[in-house]
Amino acid sequence: MIKLTKTLTVGLIAGLGLAHMAQAQDLVHKAPPQDKPIAIINATIHTVSGGVIEDGTVLFTDGVIRAVGAAHLRGGSHERIIHAKGKHVYPGMIAASTVIGLAEVASVRATLDYAETGDVSPEVRAAVSVNPDSWLIPVTRANGVLTVGVMPQGGTIPGRASVMRMDGWTWEDMALRDDAGLVINWPRMRNITAWWMTKSEGDQDKERAEALAKLDDTFDRAAAYFAAKAADDSTPTDVRYEAMRGVMQRGAPVFVRAQELEQIQSAASWSAKRKLRCVIVGGRDAHLAADLLKKHDISVIVGGTLRTPRRSDSNYDEAYALPAKLDAAGVRWCLAGGGNAFSAANERNLPDHAGMAVAFGLDPAAALRSITLSAAEILGVDDTLGSIEVGKAATLFIADGDILEITTSVEAAFIDGRQIDLSNKQTALDAKYRDKYRQLGILEEK
Repeated sequence: MIKLTKTLTVGLIAGLGLAHMAQAQDLVHKAPPQDKPIAIINATIHTVSGGVIEDGTVLFTDGVIRAVGAAHLRGGSHERIIHAKGKHVYPGMIAASTVIGLAEVASVRATLDYAETGDVSPEVRAAVSVNPDSWLIPVTRANGVLTVGVMPQGGTIPGRASVMRMDGWTWEDMALRDDAGLVINWPRMRNITAWWMTKSEGDQDKERAEALAKLDDTFDRAAAYFAAKAADDSTPTDVRYEAMRGVMQRGAPVFVRAQELEQIQSAASWSAKRKLRCVIVGGRDAHLAADLLKKHDISVIVGGTLRTPRRSDSNYDEAYALPAKLDAAGVRWCLAGGGNAFSAANERNLPDHAGMAVAFGLDPAAALRSITLSAAEILGVDDTLGSIEVGKAATLFIADGDILEITTSVEAAFIDGRQIDLSNKQTALDAKYRDKYRQLGILEEK
């Protein structure tokens, strides 16, 4: 028997973590810039903003959509033509709340980089920690998710969200908007009385009060800092409070993670009092606060539909039917995945979340909008993304059917006009094991 010393044990554990990190390097080459006009012709074009065009054409040059219509639109003598008869063209889908690029293997701490130490870190930007070589990125974009809103976690104010392209050599290449708004984790407003809770109700009340007081104190101090800086420019710069200038003075949103009704009500009241533009992230009980959300024009990023009910007395379709309820109530919303380290590997399932909502009452057009243009609007990038329109980025994909159907495959994808390699770890494994069974004589050679 080999006896391991503490030092050797720690070394082995660290080595295993590094091995996981090494295996998590995406080997797919990044796409080069668009070098010639591209015309996708004879396709069904789902513009999102302007309906569906049958037998249509999309023309884009230099990464920008130049024409959309029902005829072949010339882009010059050297244009590349993609014949897409029977195919469907969609704007790239947008996962509005995720930690993709910040988390690789949820059970391996060395691959997780979505939270800083400390409770209040507004100066943190998610973008700078995104790993461009994450193997989750090519898997996700292979299903048409071409843009993501990356949001840090941990603490009361974990940092600022970033909107990222799903391709690039560096985080700077990927960043579409590195500061999209401030993320706040709203404290739980309802005491937990379950058997596993070790804290008394009094202790929970105290923690809640302290968290709310810390929030107010941080924003009060930031306001005082801005006033001092305006009065005397020689006031020393504080990077923590400068990071809050966008939400406090320029109208950038605060993305508030809140699930329960009491959390949503408290966050809505607080943001209205401080005149902040609030977006609820998660929003499991958002339909119960629809009137309040509409009154204050608060948007909701719904945290997915492919999940079980929260409470034992909830309807089985609680998550499935939530989007239809919000849409019917007139609340501004979009749909995302789980948004945590455990769901990062499944962000590719975004269209399946939308498809489930359709099965439980949501209009298909609203479902498609919820993962494209509505997400772009809430993240503040609808001037360039979310629909197929002249002047917008040529971030789009070609599929062999309705993207809300689980059997549909994405056949080609473009980000800013650059054609993206859709190969990934899963396609490599598919080829590997198909070859195995051909060698065994179980599959016929193609």
